[in-house]
Amino acid sequence: MKIKMLGSQSDLTAATDLSHATLVRVYNSTAGDLVLTQKLGSTVLGTMTVPSKGIELVSKMPADTLEGGVGLKVVSIAKTS
Repeated sequence: MKIKMLGSQSDLTAATDLSHATLVRVYNSTAGDLVLTQKLGSTVLGTMTVPSKGIELVSKMPADTLEGGVGLKVVSIAKTS
């Protein structure tokens, strides 16, 4: 799988929709596991643990936000073959 970056990396210090991204690469840069939260407004849609130094690809609706702290680095992406 090839990944096309659609923006610049940032962190999840504050909740963000990443400019209405629908696919997001999430990297945990810390020495401990962190919880990633996906919300629509104030409604929690889901949570997941991102292990230390782990990478996850998260699919979301454009209005959904992600949050989880400064240790989670995120970038909007597209998958290509």
